[in-house]
Amino acid sequence: MYEIKLKTLNFTDEVLFAGMPVLVEFWAPWCSACRQLAPIVERIAEENPGRLKVGKVNVDEEPMLAARYGVRGVPKLVLFEGGKVIGSAVGLQSRKRIEEELLSLVRKERRPA
Repeated sequence: MYEIKLKTLNFTDEVLFAGMPVLVEFWAPWCSACRQLAPIVERIAEENPGRLKVGKVNVDEEPMLAARYGVRGVPKLVLFEGGKVIGSAVGLQSRKRIEEELLSLVRKERRPA
């Protein structure tokens, strides 16, 4: 498994102080859209080792963490780089949309000036 289970205790180290971009999925076990999105996020994690860290936050287990990042609906994807949010998307997303609208932000951020 390439995804990291994120909790309040490890979120700072795994996401905010990560040495690479981090895609965080806020999800809930009762959410059917979350179940549909899960294999897409897993595949992204598998295909990007060393370039992109991927983690998941169960909003039922970590309501304060979800509130900190304004999660009002799940699934919610939040892209972090350098400890800051650089993009997000709410709801079921296609892989193409995740790559074009979220992951492309990482590539833009890392291009030399």
